[in-house]
Amino acid sequence: MNKYGKKILNYFFQGLLYFAPIFITFYIIYSLFTGLDETFKKLLGIDIPGLGIVIVFLLIALLGWLGKIFITEPFKKQFLKLLDKAPLVKVIYNSIQDLLKAFVGNEKKFDKPVLVKINHISNLEKIGFITQEDLEELGISNEKVIVYFPHSYAFSGEMFVVSKADIKPIDKKSAEVMKFIISAGVSKS
Repeated sequence: MNKYGKKILNYFFQGLLYFAPIFITFYIIYSLFTGLDETFKKLLGIDIPGLGIVIVFLLIALLGWLGKIFITEPFKKQFLKLLDKAPLVKVIYNSIQDLLKAFVGNEKKFDKPVLVKINHISNLEKIGFITQEDLEELGISNEKVIVYFPHSYAFSGEMFVVSKADIKPIDKKSAEVMKFIISAGVSKS
């Protein structure tokens, strides 16, 4: 067999590695659907179309729930116990986790894009996101808020306490503004 034939055969087996698990999974689920429909038809004497789908869906959901309780949660607890033994690593891990949650989690924090006047003499302004409006627990005036300024071309930024008077909301989606900042203004918002 020549080198092109070997390459094609290699690609075929690579494709089979991708395709087979997906195909087999769908085939098994389809077989369960139809098999359960037939079984219930014989047992109950009534044809209830889709009953197999409902039962398989509930079984898979139950398996996911059990997996979370007996697999995911114990591993998570062990990992957190390990982090407790390395305080510096824990601080870094928790900070990164909080930052990621702020971007994509249920508690999105970067949802208020603003334009902040940084220098009143030159009218220099910077784009950022209000991340905290209640600073009472820090003993900071309620006339100020926390604004996060992401860096361009980096997964970092700076946090400033800014006077509300220097802030002007931006009427754009947060994701568009973030893309604009991260790309250093090259990407259109």
